[in-house]
Amino acid sequence: MSQTKALKVRATLFCILVGIVLAMVAVVTDHWAVLSPEVKHHNATCEAAHFGLWRICTKRIVMTDSMDKTCGPITLPGEKNCSYFRHFNPGETSEIFEVTTQKEYSISAAAIAVFCLGFIIMGTTCALLSFRKKRDYLLRPASMFYAFAGLCIFVSVEVTRQSVKRMIDSEHTVWIEYSYSWSFACACSAFVLLFLGGLALLLLSLPRMPQNPWESCMDAEPEH
Repeated sequence: MSQTKALKVRATLFCILVGIVLAMVAVVTDHWAVLSPEVKHHNATCEAAHFGLWRICTKRIVMTDSMDKTCGPITLPGEKNCSYFRHFNPGETSEIFEVTTQKEYSISAAAIAVFCLGFIIMGTTCALLSFRKKRDYLLRPASMFYAFAGLCIFVSVEVTRQSVKRMIDSEHTVWIEYSYSWSFACACSAFVLLFLGGLALLLLSLPRMPQNPWESCMDAEPEH
C-alpha cells in the first residue's frame, strides 16, 4: 500500500473511530427521546420522562409558567427516578412505560443495537490484524462490518422513532409532546460515520484498477 493511500486509510479509520464512540455513547445512555404530558393547572406538578434502549427516567417538575401547557423542559430541577424496562429486568418497576409503548419495539431496538456492537467488534478486530500482520486485505471485511454496524444503528433509530410516534398517537398515553435528545443525535451521527466510513474504507482497500488497456488486475501493486 502506497504512503498516500495509507494516509487516506488512517483518516478514514479515525472517522470510523469517532462513529464507534458515538454509537457506544448512544447505546448506553438514556436520552434518546423526551416525553411531556399536558399541564392543565398553574403551579401544578407534572412528570416528564426521557428514555433510551434499556431504561426510562421520570422527573417530577413544578411548573410555574402559566403560558406553557407542556411539562418541561426536562433540565428543570425535580425529583428523578430511573428504572430498567420490565422486560429487561422483571424486578424493576416501570409500569408507566410498560403501558405507553409496545414491548416489541423496545426489545427490537435494543437487540439490533447489540448486533451493531457485535459488528463493531469484528470490524475492529480485522482492522487491528491488518496493521499488525501487514495484511491489507483484512481491511475489506473490516469495512463491511463497519457498514453493517452503521445500518444496524440506523434501524435501531428508526424503530425507536416509530415507537415514540405510536406512544404520542395512542389514546392510552398521557404524552402530548416529544422531542429527540442528544443520545438520538449521537446514534444518527454514528450511522453516518460508520456507514460512509465503511464504504470509503472498502473502496480504499480494493486493488488498483487497470489504467491502460494492456494492464490487468494482476499488475496492481502487491499486497503484503
